[in-house]
Amino acid sequence: MDIEDLRTFVEVADAGGVSPAARRLGVSKSIVSRRLARVEAELGVQLLARTTRGAALTEAGVTFRDHAARACAEIDVARETILPTGELRGRLRIAAPLSFGPTHFAPVLAQLAKRHPRLGIHTSYSDRFVDLIAEGFDCAIRVGYLQESNLIARRVGPIRGKLVASPDYIAAHGAPETPEEIIAHEALMQGTETWQFMNGNETVTVHPRGRFKADDATALASAAVAGLGIAWLPDGITDEYVVAGALVPIMTRYPPPTAGIYVVRPSSPHPSPKVQALTELLIECFEQVVEFAKVIDKAKSGLACCRFHRHLV
Repeated sequence: MDIEDLRTFVEVADAGGVSPAARRLGVSKSIVSRRLARVEAELGVQLLARTTRGAALTEAGVTFRDHAARACAEIDVARETILPTGELRGRLRIAAPLSFGPTHFAPVLAQLAKRHPRLGIHTSYSDRFVDLIAEGFDCAIRVGYLQESNLIARRVGPIRGKLVASPDYIAAHGAPETPEEIIAHEALMQGTETWQFMNGNETVTVHPRGRFKADDATALASAAVAGLGIAWLPDGITDEYVVAGALVPIMTRYPPPTAGIYVVRPSSPHPSPKVQALTELLIECFEQVVEFAKVIDKAKSGLACCRFHRHLV
């Protein structure tokens, strides 16, 4: 079975139709249709049910899609292994968070593309949880605290956050002074998560409650500015609001533990050189940012000139 035919089937399955898959692949719809027909003819089963709205996987198609995606990935790894050292080609599919991706990670991805002109980089920015295997991603960049999973994770940098509220909220409701007091306040959350804070060397876990939830950190920051409640947010989201006085750090005696920025990938005995290249570049960039921030802190220079760098660490 031709590998390009397999790739085309996976692309149609992930894109939801022949037309969007053709646009992704940069070929005509007729070529995509012929490749699909060859795969189905060789297997002797229907993989896709064509509809007026696109294409839906049949039961056989759902099963075969995951096997086909893994086969394509293994072929990519095999090809990369025999390429000259440092040369990358093919496509790297990345899932990145919407809250940080376009501002913090997009410049790094652009640098990766510049270093490797034969490598195609396709990034999906979303704050929803992405199933890397089911959706055909090579890796994801994730921010915060990782949950247990069968994925392989590599920490590439630190990220810090704080508890904040607007001056209006504090004037109307006061501000919690200890983690235990958070339960009495309206919390702005992404879901049903827990919040952790440091009391010396002890980690204190609380279960906040609130009626306003969103899967985007910038939306939670806007709600906090509007006085709807207190929010635990990364410094990169809140720095400008704090400088402007729209948000105030609260409960500063109990800082949240430092979170991390991670590259996660499906478990495989042969890690992709493309994912390794991305990981190494992110580590390189964040090491530079951390060192820059230390120099600025030591020199006690103004915040305005280095805000972009400081809010990463």
